[in-house]
Amino acid sequence: QVQLVESGGGLVQPGGSLRLSCAASRSIFSTYTMGWYRQAPGKQRELVAAIFSGGSTNYADSVKGRFTISRDNAKNTVYLQMNSLLPEDTAVYYCHGEEERPWIHSAPSWGQGTQVTVSS
Repeated sequence: QVQLVESGGGLVQPGGSLRLSCAASRSIFSTYTMGWYRQAPGKQRELVAAIFSGGSTNYADSVKGRFTISRDNAKNTVYLQMNSLLPEDTAVYYCHGEEERPWIHSAPSWGQGTQVTVSS
């Protein structure tokens, strides 16, 4: 299973920016969909953004135009650039990786999570 390690969370004021990073233990981006999820207290975990092996991306409506997911294949790292942050973006953010090839029976991988707090 692939190990995923997030970093970059913290406390930021409303309107500010943060960049989260997710480092994978090996090269997987050519066949994996990588995503960022978040979970706020008392709420279900939700998908924030995803990037597919071909490079296309998908975003939750609540973050469109503010967040950008990207990856650096050479560094085996996925990023989530978060701009114009709102208090409702406060949550634990998790990196997720899932094999796209259905004949490869590999369990999805999750990072340990990183806290993002948006508050004045």
